[in-house]
Amino acid sequence: MHRKAFIKNTLLSAAAFTIVPRHVLGGRGYIAPNDRVNLGFIGVGKQARGLLSGMAALPEVMTIAASDVDKKKLDHFIQLAKTANAKKNNTDVTGYGLYRELLNRKDIDAVVVATPDHWHAQISIDAAKAGKDIYCEKPLALTIAEGRAMVDAVRKYKRVLQTGSMQRSQYNFRQASELVRNGYIGNIKEINVSVGEPVKECDLPSLPVPEYLDWDMWIGPSMYRGYNPVLSPPIEDTAWAWWRGYKGFGGGYITDWGAHMFDIVQWALDMDESGPETFTPPAAPEVKSGLSFTYANGIVVNHKSWGPGNAIQFIGTEGTIEVSRSFLRSNPAAIAGLKLKPSDKKLYHSENHYRDWLDAIKNRTKPVADVEIGHRTATVCNAVNIAYELQRPLKWNPKKERFDDEAANQMISRPYRGIWNFKDF
Repeated sequence: MHRKAFIKNTLLSAAAFTIVPRHVLGGRGYIAPNDRVNLGFIGVGKQARGLLSGMAALPEVMTIAASDVDKKKLDHFIQLAKTANAKKNNTDVTGYGLYRELLNRKDIDAVVVATPDHWHAQISIDAAKAGKDIYCEKPLALTIAEGRAMVDAVRKYKRVLQTGSMQRSQYNFRQASELVRNGYIGNIKEINVSVGEPVKECDLPSLPVPEYLDWDMWIGPSMYRGYNPVLSPPIEDTAWAWWRGYKGFGGGYITDWGAHMFDIVQWALDMDESGPETFTPPAAPEVKSGLSFTYANGIVVNHKSWGPGNAIQFIGTEGTIEVSRSFLRSNPAAIAGLKLKPSDKKLYHSENHYRDWLDAIKNRTKPVADVEIGHRTATVCNAVNIAYELQRPLKWNPKKERFDDEAANQMISRPYRGIWNFKDF
């Protein structure tokens, strides 16, 4: 579908939308059109199947469409969605090979974007233009420029976007962040974050493309390279796809798990509208850990394996707090379980990341992991990768979103292929 026709059709669709009051159409147990949220899923691999389960648990949510370039994955997901719908009212699910056809449907209120990272910006911006609210998996964007464009598009079209940084809806991380914010371990001096290695160039051999896969569309806006099942595994493969490890498609563990862990650092330090000001990689070449970044207040964050994997250690003048998905502990030990005083600063409280998004859609408010938050966290991750690649210290201006280094500034964005252009909104 050409872009002009797509925009014209979506505007016409928005104008035609009407809301029917609950009392006109049904009684007890009936979800009226103005209460129900119709979803379309874009990208239906392993992560999307987990998201479907979480979304389907919300009574107001109905998945009515899905899109993917892999026919086998699409067919499988449609059956899962139909099974979930059958517990409510047997709503059918339509599949699309081209996501813009899904976006053009006037009966879809919101979309879940669970594609590889290199598609996040283009699809989310197109969805915002089409008047859809958005749940976009983390990391929000593959590049810093894409993240800023996503923020601008969401704000321009007055959409709600929840980033899939779901640790903000989990007790351990909220409790740790509130304890840090309120000075329960004194002034923070240093933070250690254990996540895996940076992104690397893709060196996989090219193999024949399976007949069920539209490989050209899978590549989409990125520079073309040949198919390899490591990038897009067949549905029978239960391993996680490792497109996330390679430049042009993902950002390595720095963005994969860093989008979770650095996100909590940002939250705990009240930096959701800002970020670090310097990035210092290790002196030794090709080292995959040891980088540090520093905030304006002097707090240093180290990317290093300090202990458990995928965990954070906050070091303060009066104690430490360590947190992951499986533990929350402190020294002194009593700090971790403290209840906040009424006078303490409280963070946004969300118990369920999907419910929080749905409530934000209904109330037209910002969710716990709003698009700006997702962008700022992804910016930290992307800047870490840039510093590792250039192997020299960089200064970053969080307001202007520019480095002091021209080569680094060239890496804020990336070339787009063919008809794709995330800036066109």
